[in-house]
Amino acid sequence: MHDMDWEGQDLAEAAHVEVSALEKPLPRPDRDLLGYVSARALEALLEALLALEFLERGYTRNAAGKAFIAWRALTGTLLTLKRDEIAKRLRSEEQKSWLVKRAIPRIPSSKLKALSQLLEETGISYYGPLTSLALDLHDYQYHGPDPAGEFSKY
Repeated sequence: MHDMDWEGQDLAEAAHVEVSALEKPLPRPDRDLLGYVSARALEALLEALLALEFLERGYTRNAAGKAFIAWRALTGTLLTLKRDEIAKRLRSEEQKSWLVKRAIPRIPSSKLKALSQLLEETGISYYGPLTSLALDLHDYQYHGPDPAGEFSKY
């Protein structure tokens, strides 16, 4: 096991994981549920670690982007774990099909708020407001702060 002092270590070494698994296509959640959940959870952890490293180095926009990617991966993990419970709450077969075939494998950014509401309905508290913060990070990644600091929402 590695020390908790990660300075100077490669992130993969520090997390003691085999990151080459993330270089392969993600397992399909309808065929390999455990593989998909594991890959998404690993992705969330590694992206969050990269966000922290970028933040420590002063790369705030890059850190914001990595934090957003981590949030999307976490959302994919949770949607997969709560898939059956969420599907029971959906009204139509079309919505259920969209959840399984589109939402879970792709985690579309444009639907993150709606997906976070579904997760809140399954008992994951505060997921909606935290998703709003993640979307603000995504916006910050592309637009950055107002150089004069007068009109920026950040």
